[in-house]
Amino acid sequence: MQKKWPDFRFTAEETAGAVGDFGTLFPIIMAVAVISGMELGPILLFMGIAYIITGLYYKLPMPVEPMKSIGAVAIAGGLSQAEIVSAAMMMGIILLILSYTGWMSRFKSEIPEWLIRGIQLGLSFILLEQAVVFIVGDLYLGLIATAVIIAFIFLPFKDISSLLVLALGLLIGFMELGYIPIHIADLPQLYIPPAEAWLPGLLRGVFPQLPLTIANAVLATSLIIDDLFAKKVPEEKLLKTMGFYCLFFSPFGAFPMCHGSGGLAAQYRFGARTGGSNIISGVIILIMGLFFASPQLLEFFPYGVLGALLVFSALQMLKSGKESNRPLLSLSTAVIAFFADIGIAFLVMLAFIILSRFFRQQAE
Repeated sequence: MQKKWPDFRFTAEETAGAVGDFGTLFPIIMAVAVISGMELGPILLFMGIAYIITGLYYKLPMPVEPMKSIGAVAIAGGLSQAEIVSAAMMMGIILLILSYTGWMSRFKSEIPEWLIRGIQLGLSFILLEQAVVFIVGDLYLGLIATAVIIAFIFLPFKDISSLLVLALGLLIGFMELGYIPIHIADLPQLYIPPAEAWLPGLLRGVFPQLPLTIANAVLATSLIIDDLFAKKVPEEKLLKTMGFYCLFFSPFGAFPMCHGSGGLAAQYRFGARTGGSNIISGVIILIMGLFFASPQLLEFFPYGVLGALLVFSALQMLKSGKESNRPLLSLSTAVIAFFADIGIAFLVMLAFIILSRFFRQQAE
């Protein structure tokens, strides 16, 4: 029987869980800000606001993350700021349409659980690969940080290892850089992308991102909430918050945001059990966005620390992904996701399902 938690609490465990997803959040938004030219201040400001709103709305830990496919294309130089904003606004419109028309229920009935579990497995592989890259790039700190987190598995204490690891990283940052430079954020300005940005935003932003959002941010997140908390969060509810953030925050400088099963696994792994963890996350990110939103901020979160956090995010996701009723199909999905792309894996396996049903009907 699942323990009943209050709606909100503000403890060391919630604080540890609040920073548990920072290992995936900060590298993406920092790199996007540097490469695309987007202002870091509004990205952090609106992400902090979204975290607080989400915590109050769901009364559960619920990550607010940059949309990973759009982020990856942007980091690779494939999307400009205008195209990112156009992709975000189109994603917002699509997600809100799905939430209010009931079409999501039809999609859910057609997508088997093994496919969602396969997406979870694929994410765990991708997170592990990124964790290794981070740790190898900062080997000694990465190994020490990982050892601290592993030690708490065997210690008879509450797991606040993520707090200790981040504190270690900040201490090293202060020793090397001396201080965090203060950078007061400007007021967000409304920006509507020009007409020529919408087609590239659709082709390179929306099309790769939408399958990932449906599979991971909606279906897999709803599933892992049920696994961890024995609570039902309707998929339409998740679509509404993501759609709202994308459509109304992105024109003011926010990066497109979604939820995510991997981020939730990380928050839970480090102690988050209530909406209080989201409020703590939001306050931390808001302070960064208002007063410290310079590219140098990333230097105070060393890659060795981020890598250690990613390791255990990946392991929690791996644990959920293993619970498949069709393990070979789930593993096949994960392999395609790892070597190609999560969106591609989703579409390939969806095509496999459609063709399988067609040939089965023909045989009958």
